[in-house]
Amino acid sequence: MVLESLIPVRLAEKRPIEMFPLAFLYASLAIFVALWIFPNHASLTTVFFTVMALLPLMVSLMRFEEESIFVQSKDADTDHKRAMPFFVWMFLGMVVAFSLWFIVFPQELVSSLFSVQIQTIQSINSNINQVTANTISASTYFSAVLINNLKVLLFVLLFSFIYGAGAIFILTWNASVVSVAIGNSARNVIARYAATAGLTGMPAYFAAFSLGILRYMIHGIPEIGAYFVGGLAGGMISVAVLRHEFFDVRFKQVLYDSSHLVLLAIGLLLLAGVLETFVSPMVPV
Repeated sequence: MVLESLIPVRLAEKRPIEMFPLAFLYASLAIFVALWIFPNHASLTTVFFTVMALLPLMVSLMRFEEESIFVQSKDADTDHKRAMPFFVWMFLGMVVAFSLWFIVFPQELVSSLFSVQIQTIQSINSNINQVTANTISASTYFSAVLINNLKVLLFVLLFSFIYGAGAIFILTWNASVVSVAIGNSARNVIARYAATAGLTGMPAYFAAFSLGILRYMIHGIPEIGAYFVGGLAGGMISVAVLRHEFFDVRFKQVLYDSSHLVLLAIGLLLLAGVLETFVSPMVPV
């Protein structure tokens, strides 16, 4: 594949920041291809086209990380720290791309391009409004958020295990949803500044984009980080199943290593739940 050859996995782990422009390119290209070929279903086909572009690189990363467990050299990074910046920059590249086009495109096109994501955000905002109006308690909302996030983590593990790098679909979907939330906040702030202060142009866009990112990234960073870790764990197990017999030493080592990643993912979701319930709502939108 042409896109697959743009950046090899070893280079991506050594210079993970290069995943940012690459993911930005893939997401932007997916948007225009989806609008061109499937304009009536662009909301989901954009996600699928982005996944298709990233999937070969994700598969290579899973294989590389599984192999690194058994490399007996002091250069081997068996705690998988190098993989995390790869995921972070990839996710940020998609978020910036989706958010940018959400803000730039006219409202009619945005409503069509991100229709499913907009419905998801409306459902989330409805739940947050219930907390703000004291219809439900903060503890109840925290429990609901944590349970939902744990379900998503389970899906990430299952997708990675069954489809190898299948977790990239859930990560891309979350990137598109977070981007719609950021873009919607940005549009609201732009409208507010234009109406009250007459602030238009680039300063308004910069201020709006910053506030949007701040509100949703406070809890979004640990939450999405948990999905990164879970996807890596599931993918490593999937590769190990294909390469090693059950219950041999190598397979047990992969399971042991992956179990630590799953525990880390659960801890990150606990932190994300606390931040989403008690900190993120304090940021004005």
